[in-house]
Amino acid sequence: MFAMPSGAEIQSIISILKSGAGYFVPEIYLSALFMVLIILDLVTGRKNGRFLATVTIAGLLGSLYFIYKQQPMPDTEFFFGMYSLDRFGIFFKYFFVASGILAVLTTVIDDQLEKQESGIGEYYALLVAMVVGMMMMASSTDMLMMFLAMELVSLSAYVMTGYLKTEPRSSEAALKYLVYGAASSGMLLYGFSLIYGMTAETNLTRISMVLAAHGYDPLVMILAVLLILAGLGYKMGAVPFHFWSPDVYEGAPTPVTAYLSVGSKAAGFAMLMRFFFVAVPHGMDMYVSVLHIDWLTILMLISAASMIYGNVVAIWQKNVKRLLAYSSIAHAGYLLLGIITMDQLGTQSVLVYLASYLLMNYGAFYVVILIANRTGSENLDDYKGLGKKMPLAGAALTVFLISLVGLPPTFGFIGKLMIFSALLAKGSLFMWLALIGILTSVISLYYYMLIPLNMYLRESERPEESVVESGMGAKLVTAVLMILTIYFGLFFQPIANYAKYSSVLFGAFLN
Repeated sequence: MFAMPSGAEIQSIISILKSGAGYFVPEIYLSALFMVLIILDLVTGRKNGRFLATVTIAGLLGSLYFIYKQQPMPDTEFFFGMYSLDRFGIFFKYFFVASGILAVLTTVIDDQLEKQESGIGEYYALLVAMVVGMMMMASSTDMLMMFLAMELVSLSAYVMTGYLKTEPRSSEAALKYLVYGAASSGMLLYGFSLIYGMTAETNLTRISMVLAAHGYDPLVMILAVLLILAGLGYKMGAVPFHFWSPDVYEGAPTPVTAYLSVGSKAAGFAMLMRFFFVAVPHGMDMYVSVLHIDWLTILMLISAASMIYGNVVAIWQKNVKRLLAYSSIAHAGYLLLGIITMDQLGTQSVLVYLASYLLMNYGAFYVVILIANRTGSENLDDYKGLGKKMPLAGAALTVFLISLVGLPPTFGFIGKLMIFSALLAKGSLFMWLALIGILTSVISLYYYMLIPLNMYLRESERPEESVVESGMGAKLVTAVLMILTIYFGLFFQPIANYAKYSSVLFGAFLN
């Protein structure tokens, strides 16, 4: 029999929830926006895409005000220690809102989504739901909250992936994503249950304290961390948990592909850093060898495999979305290099790299949509001669691809430079990883530059089609993303400083 809580206990719980609600305003605001979009979709009818897109962008921009108001608040945990407000979480709140806004902008120009018979209101509502879920993934400090936040993101993503109901490949992508997602969620939950079995705690900080005070069984800990890595590796798209990525990225609507490759991936990395930097033994204490296996080695192998596999397999891809999917796997490997350092400089470099990835990857997918609208194709061969026909799109895509390679004077160069600098600062033990990163970046130069090669140095073999000009709004967004990619490659200090400010929390744990 369970005893009913007394009135005093209920009042105590209510007061705790009320005190935490003040720190939860952006999430509450976006949850309200989610419901408003559903109601507006019902009220305005089906032909309401542009109106709902405008409301979504305005709503997301409004959330930035509430996030900004959280800046001076002290770092704290609330909701019974299940959620936190700190600099690290606030950085990702800005990141996910920006990602959501860019996702809406890419959706507006996608002809495939515009032609859907069903209303697009639920699409924008699910997009906002994903923003809320990703915020919660980055700020959760309890394993139960982490799992629930990840499921919110996953369930929304499954539906958005299969949104093109008349496209067989979209339905196939959604089914594959669902199957892999269910398996990874099960492994993540199993790993969490093992951690709970060793500590009887779900709060990350208390888990760390119990493990430090009472020790743990190395074999069980290895198994738990491997299972958790499998669950989070699926979100990050890292080898060997990447199998869903190429098919899902190719079959999903291109705006959803861009959203998954940036927002969902970043949420996975945010959760990985918070969990491993806080809960799992870190630094030199994290070396727990069974059969000469330790956590650092596992992360190193995953990073190296992701960089090599993603870049090598991308060489043979003829579909541009599939090519970018494999390159996304490689970028997961580069991001892991910053996490492997387990220090504040490494964390700062990861945040800067994610900021650069936001601009250059969304920019690349944005232009891919414009070209698909023009040619009706995502095939690499159909890019021949487009540099002359679409000069702004061709120039912008070239800049984004140069940034993805990591060449100056682009923002992507700064991201990779900081990643490699943080890695080399740890000493010769990590030299081989830096070498793999540099060599695989050279490989990526080959397949990325195949696209400008086709656009500028090869003539189209297709019959001359009627000219379809991009709208002024699309040209403006393309130009802004291109200019920002170059601008932050030259004047990166403000973002680097803010990334350093946002990684202070982990500096306390890793020194």
